[in-house]
Amino acid sequence: MAARRDIAPFLQRLRAFLLGREHTVALRFEDGVADRTQPPPDVPGGPAHILSANYYCVRDPRRDVMPPIDLVQQKLLATGKDTAKSSGAKLPTPGAVYAWD
Repeated sequence: MAARRDIAPFLQRLRAFLLGREHTVALRFEDGVADRTQPPPDVPGGPAHILSANYYCVRDPRRDVMPPIDLVQQKLLATGKDTAKSSGAKLPTPGAVYAWD
C-alpha cells in the first residue's frame, strides 16, 4: 500500500489554521476507498426464468409490436361505414374558430 502523500506536518497545521478546518486531500488511496467485493444480486425470477417449453420466438417482446392504429378509420368503421370517400361521411374536425377583429 502506498503511503499517503501530503505536505509537511508544519504546513498541514498552518493550512488547517488558515482554512479554519481540516483539509480533505483529493487523492484517493487504497485504504480510503470502499472494497470492491459485492454480494451476488438476488434477482427475482420473471416469466422467462423457467426454460422448459419457453421458446424465444414466443416471448420476444419485439414481435408484439403492431403498426399504428388509424383512429379515424376505426371511428368510421365503428359507425358502420366502410370508407369516408364512398359514403361521403364527414371526418371529425376541430370546433368553432374564433375570428380576431
